[in-house]
Amino acid sequence: MRRSGCRARNVSSGALIAALCLAAAGGLWPVAAQPTDELAVEATGASEPVLCAEKDNVTVYFSSKDVRRFTVEATHPAYIGALQRDSFEADWTGCKAPGDPAPKAGPLPKRTTLYEDYDLWVVGQTYPSFWRPATASVRFGDRVAKDIHLLQVWLRRPMGGEEVLVLYPQDGYWRLRPLAPAGLAPTAFGSSFLIGPVEVAGRPVVNLREVAFDARSRTFTLSFERGGTARVAMAKTDQSRHVLDVAFDTPIAGRPFAALRSMYVTDFNNDVARIAMLESGAKGWRELGIMEFKRAMATHVWAGRIALSRHNTSSPDMAFLGFSGDASAQAH
Repeated sequence: MRRSGCRARNVSSGALIAALCLAAAGGLWPVAAQPTDELAVEATGASEPVLCAEKDNVTVYFSSKDVRRFTVEATHPAYIGALQRDSFEADWTGCKAPGDPAPKAGPLPKRTTLYEDYDLWVVGQTYPSFWRPATASVRFGDRVAKDIHLLQVWLRRPMGGEEVLVLYPQDGYWRLRPLAPAGLAPTAFGSSFLIGPVEVAGRPVVNLREVAFDARSRTFTLSFERGGTARVAMAKTDQSRHVLDVAFDTPIAGRPFAALRSMYVTDFNNDVARIAMLESGAKGWRELGIMEFKRAMATHVWAGRIALSRHNTSSPDMAFLGFSGDASAQAH
């Protein structure tokens, strides 16, 4: 089941063109980093068509037997400056096939403040029910919390706070967004991603044994049920982008080390519509529709939108880059 939704904002064609030009000139479009030991990884598309806008049907797996470090980056879509209105309602109109998610009414989740200081607030939510057993624990220093289904990381700002990251410890799903531009708070979450040894248990998941969070460094330490760990640091969060720096203690061989999960119904109803990749040795980027994508050996993969969607219109584009076999060198 999709975990957020919204419909579109209106924008004139002239304003959209201007926004795209400004975004490109201002560096909001992803630019590939080129560290000396940069690796090409196998990106594989496993997306399937659906009619339900609340069902993740887009999947891109990332695999390499050598990668120990990489970056996940969320940036505002190129048209963000031209948006006029946003809404966050889920779209259930096409969710009629067997197995499709459906709206549910029930008790509100239990909310627990797990950490709080002047500019950071971390909240844990426990749902009355979840699609998987709650086996992963969440640790803050000496404090261990059980049955946490959702972690929310908020950054405090002068006029309030913004939720910039969420993690579902019981299935390994993350969502990320930058701080909202002036006058647009909040923007929407959109695509999800997985970090760690990906396996399929009804849907792609990462099985976590424990999630530990160090507030001072803003770093998550993930302990995997299959063994091994990853450090996921909030390396940069501002009004342009939110960057996570990921480092594994050992490479993940034999299965994907990360995955992008999202939704596409049509070009006007999606969370991601396009994918672009910088392939090893290529002189330029390859770009195509997300549902057409099958495979690439790439050093940089971007997935997002260049045209308005009715669904989560303000949600960020996502990029995966800086793949390295050196766990000590920053990937971003």
